[in-house]
Amino acid sequence: MIKGVLRFILAVIFILSGFVKAVDLVGFSFKMEEYFSPTVFNMPFLEKFALLFSIIVVVLELFLGFMLLIKLKLKFTLSALIALCIFFGFLTFYSAYFNVVTDCGCFGDAVKFTPWQSFFKDVVLLIGLIILFVLYRKEFVKKDEYSNAVVPSSNKFKYYILGAFSLVMIYIMAQGLLHEPMIDFRDYKIGTDLKTEKEKIAKNPSEYKTFYSLKNQKTGEVLKVNQDDYIKETKYWADGSPWKIEEGKNESVLIKEGYKSEIVKFKIEDPSGLEVTDEIIKAPKAVLVFSYHPKEVPQELIQKIEAKVNAQKGALIYGVSTDHNTFKTIKNVMMDGTAIKTIARSNPFILVLQNGKIVDKQPAKDYIK
Repeated sequence: MIKGVLRFILAVIFILSGFVKAVDLVGFSFKMEEYFSPTVFNMPFLEKFALLFSIIVVVLELFLGFMLLIKLKLKFTLSALIALCIFFGFLTFYSAYFNVVTDCGCFGDAVKFTPWQSFFKDVVLLIGLIILFVLYRKEFVKKDEYSNAVVPSSNKFKYYILGAFSLVMIYIMAQGLLHEPMIDFRDYKIGTDLKTEKEKIAKNPSEYKTFYSLKNQKTGEVLKVNQDDYIKETKYWADGSPWKIEEGKNESVLIKEGYKSEIVKFKIEDPSGLEVTDEIIKAPKAVLVFSYHPKEVPQELIQKIEAKVNAQKGALIYGVSTDHNTFKTIKNVMMDGTAIKTIARSNPFILVLQNGKIVDKQPAKDYIK
């Protein structure tokens, strides 16, 4: 009874974890790129394979989780899941210890975990899988199943179920890759009112405090001092003081959690640095063309997009990218590439707003059809 309940709980966790990433494989690949970046594992040559690795990870989670649920090849399934947990445990511990990836993406955009929460989650899962392995060890088939000529009828039924599950998951993943996620867990889903979100953020902002890393030039002692204490204590900055700020080692620490929303990163500027965000979210209608890798977009496609958006009479039209020379017949504005990726899962991408509310969003290739 206990082992059955534990097996069910763990299987559901892996299936859900795989599912929320399966609906948005591109979004998960952005997280994989973060792990491969120079600031984390310094493997930039693997960034171009991020999507492939994302698909492999999601497939393993989904199918191993489902195999655990239906008790198919239990010894192999548990062994593979234990190996998977050890691998991800290493990643999440590294992220937490060195504070390099703030969100592992374990449950996509559906549930956010801090680095340490992600690590302890992996530890708990690993312990649960080891317990299951011990509890089920007597049920493992000692004889190599692959050598059997006849597959038991009960197992045949399980394979049929696994096959049906596979087809459904492949369809969901394909929809997310070719179009938009079937289920949108992001803050930028259709119906989101950016103007209202901005107002909520302004009323309840998060508060941060800067901590300076000070080193005593005489003794070599190092202190972490918050900005208020630094100003109050003249011994840290007065003429002749042995204390000097260590460049590049200051930290910004969250001291009050405000209203949490990814919309806080929705900040658009013209090439001169003038912010146009308010103009966009207050416009009766705004059509925004996003591109996080503008140099990878063919000019022919840009021309087709511009022709389509320019036909939108009365709409405020902007081309939002990381390069102020991306678009030719619509006004170029700038936005951080990572922030654009939060909104756009394809390159380029169209977002339509009415009085600040998202009413349509789709890949450019679908928009111009």
